[in-house]
Amino acid sequence: MTEKKNYAGIDYFRLIAAMLIVAIHTSPLASFSDIGDFMFTRIIARVAVPFFFMASGFFLISRYTYNAERLCAFIKKTAVIYGVAILIYIPINIYNDYFKTDNLLPNIIKDIVFDGTLYHLWYLPASIMGAVIAWYLVKKAGCRIAFLITFALYIIGLFGDSYYGISESVSCINGFYNLIFQVSDYTRNGIFFAPIFFVFGGYISDNQNRPALKKSVTGFILCFALMFGEALVLHHLNLQRHDSMYVFLLPSVYFLFNILLHIKGKSHKELRRVSLIVYIIHPFMIVAVRLFAKLLHLENLFIENSLIHYISVCFTSVVFGIIITVLRRRLKPEQAKHMIAAERAYLEIDLSNLKHNVGVLKKAMPNNCELMAVVKAEAYGHGAYEIATHINKIGVKAFAVATIDEGIRLRNYGITGEILILGYTAPERAKELYKYDLMQTLIDYDYSILLNNQGYKVKAHIKIDTGMHRLGFDKENAESIAAVFSLKNIKVCGMFTHLCAADSTDEKDVCFTDIQIESFYKLLKTLKEKGIAIPKIHIQSSYGFLNYPELNCDYIRAGVALYGVLSSPNDKTKLQLDLRPVLSLKSRVILLRQIKKGDCVGYSRSFVAERDSRIAILSIGYADGYPRILSCGKSYVLMGGHRAPVVGKICMDLLAVDVTDCPDVTVGSIATLIGKDGREEISAPMVAENSESITNELLSRMGRR
Repeated sequence: MTEKKNYAGIDYFRLIAAMLIVAIHTSPLASFSDIGDFMFTRIIARVAVPFFFMASGFFLISRYTYNAERLCAFIKKTAVIYGVAILIYIPINIYNDYFKTDNLLPNIIKDIVFDGTLYHLWYLPASIMGAVIAWYLVKKAGCRIAFLITFALYIIGLFGDSYYGISESVSCINGFYNLIFQVSDYTRNGIFFAPIFFVFGGYISDNQNRPALKKSVTGFILCFALMFGEALVLHHLNLQRHDSMYVFLLPSVYFLFNILLHIKGKSHKELRRVSLIVYIIHPFMIVAVRLFAKLLHLENLFIENSLIHYISVCFTSVVFGIIITVLRRRLKPEQAKHMIAAERAYLEIDLSNLKHNVGVLKKAMPNNCELMAVVKAEAYGHGAYEIATHINKIGVKAFAVATIDEGIRLRNYGITGEILILGYTAPERAKELYKYDLMQTLIDYDYSILLNNQGYKVKAHIKIDTGMHRLGFDKENAESIAAVFSLKNIKVCGMFTHLCAADSTDEKDVCFTDIQIESFYKLLKTLKEKGIAIPKIHIQSSYGFLNYPELNCDYIRAGVALYGVLSSPNDKTKLQLDLRPVLSLKSRVILLRQIKKGDCVGYSRSFVAERDSRIAILSIGYADGYPRILSCGKSYVLMGGHRAPVVGKICMDLLAVDVTDCPDVTVGSIATLIGKDGREEISAPMVAENSESITNELLSRMGRR
């Protein structure tokens, strides 16, 4: 959910973080002040690696990531970089007599998996391991449980790192850590250190309600100061085995990352590549600078002066990174990414309008009433993934779908909270209802018995037929309804009905709806008298809420209203809300034709030009959800703020419009079929009415392609 946005602050800090890592390995203040160097390299610079982990998690780990393709790509890319780095540093390993050590094979395996074959390379296997652990924890258990587990791992690692002096004093605990250190030289690795920062990154990516800049700055200053104090106390008490892990490192990096997200601007891929190269290559540059100094007898300047040494290593590493980046760009130019929107027809989904609609609906709802977002039929054609994940992030915790498979897809997308299946599910699929924590609508007593007999604990809402005569228990059948509450494997979480004429303000329809509402509440009263504890109730769908806002229920099932439209353009509702359309439908001109008076266009010669005309062919047709009934001048599209009538019959994949009176139309120009263009607007209800249908049907038929 983040890949299309630009995060300049993150890219800028990548290079800073790389410089901090170089500092850790060169101790720039060592020749001036031991305590100063400790504060710079062992406290300030310790935010660098967690930042890199968090940045990776931000773009990778999300409970809304419903397949492992991105994870696999990350693992593959990191493994390739790690493999190349291992090969690059073999000469230094040979020089250091690495291959002459005892128990060589076990040590090589240990180093490849945990510690890195050179001191700085541990970061790469830790990235792979941390990403895998975090991804699967978030996927299977959600961010909260993932955080608790990875925090526990971090605490274990903490007592093998900065707090090791405490563990060392307790024999049984010390024995446990000695076992760990036989496998990995440090607890600063992919198991104990990296996962929590990946989870943090994913959490920040998912969470839309991030701290404001002022709060982030204040939080960072406070936590960073506490980390300083923590590190200095540990250093004074000589408790540290290693000094990578601090308690206050976690909130410090969290607030730092949030600060960086406030720095907007164009992303910089070159900075990412340069920072990675600096990280990988800087040990070589340390050797190169030292060799250069010895050859020119400049050891006093470039080696013994730790600050000059650090600056030299940074400079040569950055220059090398820039050279490699430029060469790569010339030898392997960036290819334009495949964009569906650049080819034919596409939907534009305005998530800011969606968020606005959620806020408007919630504000108008009674206290203690919850919004249940109806996202069946691909969220009325808007895209269930895009809609559900976005509103789940901003606080919507109840959803309604039509089928069990729609519900399962929501769970696979990472949706948390309640998911109610409004339609029929075969009783044989009770195991899946239980597995995915879905709530099933009970459509009658016999169905309830069949579902109960499957042997799985199933959450359910009882549907009451108060006059629509579609699904549900008869409103008069209180005995059967009461009996459902005693079924062993059915947990009744709600009861509801559907107002079949709530969209009408006709006096007879209003009277009928009032009878429906009255009969539902009468049933609830009867059940109470039988000793039944009434679960959560819901009566209103979109029109039920807009025309009967005075009802006090536990949920409002918002469907078409959530998407900012009404079913028909002339519908009048008692409650007037500032709802904004979420969807626009657009296509592109793929061909322009000049035709003469008397020429025909399309099937059946249904359009004959009455003048010399300019015809634009659009790459959209009825297979994309644009109704064929709108053929032959019954509709128009917008081109540059001008109306262009549809001419001829709409085809499966194409349609033609007359752009004779539309200036500046060229191949590639955008045509708006639903939405705004300049001062003109074509609303979905207008298109639906012209096609002798309703908005609900029109939108839900929008093709995936």
